[in-house]
Amino acid sequence: MSEMSEFLSCAANKAQDDEHRLKIAKAIATYDNAVAATKTHQFADWQAARHFAAEVKNHTLENLADLLEQFEQAFAARGGKVFWAATASEAADYVLRLAQRRRAKKVVKSKSMTTEEIQLNEKLEAAGIEVRESDLGELIVQLAGEKPYHIVTPAMHKSKAEISRLFQEKLNAPPTENAEELTMVARRHLRRDYVTADIGITGANFLIADCGAVVMTENEGNGRLTMACPPVHVAIAGLEKVIPRLADLSLFLPLLATSGTGQEITCYNSIIFGPRRNLEDDGPEEMHVILLDNGRSQLYSRAELRQALRCIRCGACLNVCPVYRVIGGHTYNVTYQGPIGSVITPHYNGLSPYQHLSFASSLCGACSDVCPVHIDLHHLLLENRAEAVRQTRQNFLWRAGMRAFAWTMGRRWRLQMMRRLAKLGQPFLFMLGKNRRQRVPKLAAKTFAELWRESP
Repeated sequence: MSEMSEFLSCAANKAQDDEHRLKIAKAIATYDNAVAATKTHQFADWQAARHFAAEVKNHTLENLADLLEQFEQAFAARGGKVFWAATASEAADYVLRLAQRRRAKKVVKSKSMTTEEIQLNEKLEAAGIEVRESDLGELIVQLAGEKPYHIVTPAMHKSKAEISRLFQEKLNAPPTENAEELTMVARRHLRRDYVTADIGITGANFLIADCGAVVMTENEGNGRLTMACPPVHVAIAGLEKVIPRLADLSLFLPLLATSGTGQEITCYNSIIFGPRRNLEDDGPEEMHVILLDNGRSQLYSRAELRQALRCIRCGACLNVCPVYRVIGGHTYNVTYQGPIGSVITPHYNGLSPYQHLSFASSLCGACSDVCPVHIDLHHLLLENRAEAVRQTRQNFLWRAGMRAFAWTMGRRWRLQMMRRLAKLGQPFLFMLGKNRRQRVPKLAAKTFAELWRESP
């Protein structure tokens, strides 16, 4: 099946799955309440904070090349190594070569969507290297043989009962639906992995240009253990993760926490300046940062789409999207789901196989309203749609239909004429067959303009 056919089939199934929709609605309702409460007391002016964040990100994009080089120089000065990966395969190959050079048998990973993007787990496992996910949500989907369901909450689609059954099967855990007990099962399972792993792999929420630092936020402490315990730490980050100054974190950390999880700030916020130094007691012996392009330069070159690179991966647009709420994350079958994923994926993975994603939207604009860095997402989706139409040659009937529609909507009298013709044709709808006839709405007795004129 093509990506589009598979998407439509899966979407139809999920839309009819009441149990799935109930789980997602419950999870997002909890998130919505937390975010609304935090916004009111965390920010004196939420809209002003969004505008300021967008301006910082715009400045970053205008000076992206210089800021990335500044980061590289500062990070390398502290003993870190930077690798520029043009493609996903280059990034994954670099990690594999490093693992082979270190004769690594096991790697431990904290939550990282960029590692999902480059399919790193599959690459390492194919080479016989054991990969352990340490984030609770990522561990759950790894044990289930699935991909993350959401860019912030990987196991949003799993109930506590389902997680309990999974842990019983995979980890020989006793049955329980107590969240704390399930967490402790995962903790006991993972604790030894941190000190026996040969390499720790993380993502990065931000890269700080002026001091060459990697910033990582989390709520479980697993990320801090992943980067500190193994002798080698690898951080993989998209080019867009850089911000100019350390002081910018005072804005971006609260923005990310509020929009991502409804917290004032996440529990663990780490700023890493490089590998362990001579006088330091702990930390990795080696630290590598992989700067991933993988289509980002192509997106950057398009002035009308560049603002998508402001994204800080908070997931707010997914939570508010009516389409995502119905069909869920796995239906998209891509690393980044929802509105932001539908904008960027066609430029990362190819427009032709993924052009349908931009049409999986109601264009209600809710995603644009909640974005903490003010990305105009629904208009970017429209831009992708226009690009898809320009690159795809439609059949004759479609082109003729669109021309007829444009001609009709160009003048009011034409629309009125077509409405009268449509009313005359309504008695003949039985010729379409039952299924098609049900999809044709019945024309209202009066137009809006007529009702407006009659209103007092």
